[in-house]
Amino acid sequence: MFADADLSRDKFLCGRLHLWQPIKGYRAATDPVLLAAACPARSGQSVLELGCGVGAAILCLATRVPDLRLSGLELQPAYAALAARNATENGIALQVETGDLADMPRALRHDFDHVIANPPYYPRGGTPSPIAARATALQIETPLAVWVQAATRRLAPGGWLTLICGADGLPQVLAAMGTKLGSASVLPLTPRAGKPALRIILRARKTGRGAFRLLAPFVIHDGPAHDGDRESYTPRANDVLRNGADLSAEFS
Repeated sequence: MFADADLSRDKFLCGRLHLWQPIKGYRAATDPVLLAAACPARSGQSVLELGCGVGAAILCLATRVPDLRLSGLELQPAYAALAARNATENGIALQVETGDLADMPRALRHDFDHVIANPPYYPRGGTPSPIAARATALQIETPLAVWVQAATRRLAPGGWLTLICGADGLPQVLAAMGTKLGSASVLPLTPRAGKPALRIILRARKTGRGAFRLLAPFVIHDGPAHDGDRESYTPRANDVLRNGADLSAEFS
């Protein structure tokens, strides 16, 4: 487990949410906030996050949408403990289970209205961090297909999967959907206008039969290039990342 001296307490959504995170290790940034913004959950529904880490995505979602029934699955016990702590300190009810998505804990073996996930995206081989916990959070240990299949099993008919991953993982995700997920929409995330998308957000519905849609890119930063040590979010990205706005307009 992490000692308090090894943690920082960071603001998300302009201070509407505070999260304890390891100073050295995997630290949540924009991806979980964007994931939460893309989930179409409504009050009264149930949400499961696969690989919840310190709880950034699911707690950002709870900050935007009240009265959700929330559950999280996390492989690493130290991160699972932080997720539970963060939920308690922010006054949000969250059931956190420790375990592997390939062998789901019994407490989570029921249907959910929504499953969200931010799978690791670095391939094995190159180590993005010498810190073991961060490497586990970032590196691909479990194929994307396994994430999609685990999410599909946990979704109720008509339920939604919302997933963020590297753009190069999209073919694997689409192949893993098979015939059980449909009505898929893919939102490319590009760092700047005219630049290739590095990440995507996918939404797909269990038993959905709608046509596949590739949406217009969501641009995160203004300007042609980084021009100094400052934030340069587009107005729309700022509204999502700082003010907690959702991405429903992008998916409509």
